[in-house]
Amino acid sequence: MKKLAFLGLLFAFAMSTSQLIAQERRAPSPGATLEQKVGLTDVTIEYSRPSMKDRKIVGDLVPYDKIWRTGANSATKITFSDDVTIEGKPLMAGSYAILTMPGMSSWGVMFYKYGEAGFNTYVEKDPDLKVMVTPEKLDCTVESFLITVDELRDNSATIQFIWENTLVPVALGVK
Repeated sequence: MKKLAFLGLLFAFAMSTSQLIAQERRAPSPGATLEQKVGLTDVTIEYSRPSMKDRKIVGDLVPYDKIWRTGANSATKITFSDDVTIEGKPLMAGSYAILTMPGMSSWGVMFYKYGEAGFNTYVEKDPDLKVMVTPEKLDCTVESFLITVDELRDNSATIQFIWENTLVPVALGVK
């Protein structure tokens, strides 16, 4: 009888502990998904949104001349349903990891065929496409990193990376 009571108590403890372990935790950089139709092309962007939290971002937390995962937690993933152009350069339909290299006067934006969420695997590879773009200073401060698809037209849009007081525009063309 003592064994049965002990096993019952052990089972109850195990069940209550597993409930605590299984509880979802808040992410310091919550995930976001953006879905946008540009012309006839579906564009989906999956990324994490880190916040400033009283820190200096561009040039400090996100240093100049070093590859950045363009978000947090894992590589930012962008998917195009059709072939597109990025800053006038062709990019085939599919899913890509986006990494960026901030600079004081220009940013490198690199697209790698998406294979996994970990961003370090891409750093060692050559990108499928790399473009250089000019960042813009904002008059306001954006607390949490944001990616938008804006300036929508029939066959174009602008992908924007926005954080702190910096906006990085990337021209997107579709057929």
